[in-house]
Amino acid sequence: MKNKDGKPTSQTHKTCRTVPMAILLVLLCTLSFYLGGFFCSQKDIYLTQAVGRTGGTSKEAKTGPHQIKAVTFPECPADFQDYTPCTDPKRWNKYSRHRFSFLERHCPPLFERNECLIPPPNGYQSPIRWPKSRDECWYRNVPYDWINRQKSNQHWLKKEGEKFLFPGGGTMFPNGVGPYVDLMQDVIPGMKDGTIRTAIDTGCGVASWGGDLLDRGILALSLAPRDNHEAQVQFALERGIPAILGIISTQRLPFPSNSFDMAHCSRCLIPWTEFGGLYLLEIHRILRPGGFWVLSGPPVNYVHHWRGWNTTIEDQESNYEKLQELLSSMCFKLYKKKDDIAVWQKTSDSSCYKKLEAPDSYPPKCDDGTEPDSAWYTPIRPCVVIPNPKYKKVSLKSLPKWPERLHTAPERVSDARGGSDGAFNHDNSKWKSRIKHYKKLLPAIGTDKIRNIMDMNTMYGGLAGALSEAPSWVMNVVSSYALNTLATVYDRGLIGTYHDWCEAFSTYPRTYDLLHLDGLFTTESHRCEMKYVLLEMDRILRPNGYAIIRESNYFVDAVATIARGMRWNCRKEDTEYGAEMEKLLICQKKLWYSKASS
Repeated sequence: MKNKDGKPTSQTHKTCRTVPMAILLVLLCTLSFYLGGFFCSQKDIYLTQAVGRTGGTSKEAKTGPHQIKAVTFPECPADFQDYTPCTDPKRWNKYSRHRFSFLERHCPPLFERNECLIPPPNGYQSPIRWPKSRDECWYRNVPYDWINRQKSNQHWLKKEGEKFLFPGGGTMFPNGVGPYVDLMQDVIPGMKDGTIRTAIDTGCGVASWGGDLLDRGILALSLAPRDNHEAQVQFALERGIPAILGIISTQRLPFPSNSFDMAHCSRCLIPWTEFGGLYLLEIHRILRPGGFWVLSGPPVNYVHHWRGWNTTIEDQESNYEKLQELLSSMCFKLYKKKDDIAVWQKTSDSSCYKKLEAPDSYPPKCDDGTEPDSAWYTPIRPCVVIPNPKYKKVSLKSLPKWPERLHTAPERVSDARGGSDGAFNHDNSKWKSRIKHYKKLLPAIGTDKIRNIMDMNTMYGGLAGALSEAPSWVMNVVSSYALNTLATVYDRGLIGTYHDWCEAFSTYPRTYDLLHLDGLFTTESHRCEMKYVLLEMDRILRPNGYAIIRESNYFVDAVATIARGMRWNCRKEDTEYGAEMEKLLICQKKLWYSKASS
């Protein structure tokens, strides 16, 4: 429309400006809609991805308000029966031989992950129940003969019919572990009265030492790498003895500082005095003040044994003096020697640690800013981690004796945000109610049908505390990305490890009877794809074993759909509170055999 003079009216100007603005507004709204849909759909990605290179099939399945793709996972090849993804011998040649670092954790990249179900060995059957399992296991469950052949003269184990028997022998105690531990108790009286509760056995063999300690009220975590001693840790776990794959090499062990009451090495072949004593520095870090380090084997009692060690008496005397000097420089004191056992104690005296501040001292005091409890892919430092002087009740002599220690709020509970004595006591009460409810839903809990338990994302070890009277033990796992509460777990007299569930756990297949998961997918699904976490759970769970998954309604439905593709039988249950927002999924893994098996 124009004026009489032929010029556009002002209304024409307004219209020209309004049209593009309207278009822009529509475009922005449209873009907003799609962006919102994109970001809101990210939590569903793991549900809609079909199995790729392993040839899995999928179909739509309705489980509530969401469309979830059910996945059917194929079987892995039969030679995967002892597959340990992050300590895979097939990958060793890719890594350095320096300090045996190739035996440490080296996980495959995402594009190399296997999306298949690990088959059990041909002839596998349900493990023998505790406590009988400590002395025998089915040969077909752990069909490896190397240790039997190589260590037959030391009586680690022997094959008899369809079983492996464990006489309790070891390199330094070929005639039985019982008298060996009796001697150790004579040297360390605290092993008898509840003072010593947690221990670590480095280079554990088939874990006979840790197995014997269980009857004495001491909970030992056996540690060994996957090496030519074929399946040491798998034997330990098959017997129902706490164990984990690991090696002291270039990285810190996945435990907090000042945690174990005792560390043990029985001719574990660790070169303690090499590389500036780095391995001893790591033992010092994880041992609490007043804790004991026990060594048997070279160079202890070298006067009587040097001929059998293919060495000279002069060399062994020199090695012993070097070891003693190194331990003294780290504030260890020789506690006592008797026969083949020597014991050193980590001092609680701050005056010794002050000497490490001198510029010419070795090893020096750690002052590089690395957290003492940082222990997930953290290099071992050539320095001494000094116990924090603010802790007055972390030393062994200051802790209550077991079992009072289990229910006493530890001093370090306040280190985690929101941690307090009140929060600890509330957690204790909460777990009493939970376990009572769990037993109604799964009567096998608390019986000899369930021995090896893992709490996949614990807070203070509440599940383990509530089951302390049951014939079971619990591996308490604290996420490397969560609040660091693992020191509290150890201060209670329990054991556990740091772990990142975006990776495989440091154990063999079929090593746990029960897995408990509380809110892990809610907190970690932005980092870890649910499918891979569940496949890892399937790998480490024994056939006929159970999983208790405590999650929101949404995640429970999603897990149930994927679990069907793993041949699990699951049922949805209410929590002890009967809340609608949170549910329980009780699952059992089926026992099946590979189609390739005879």
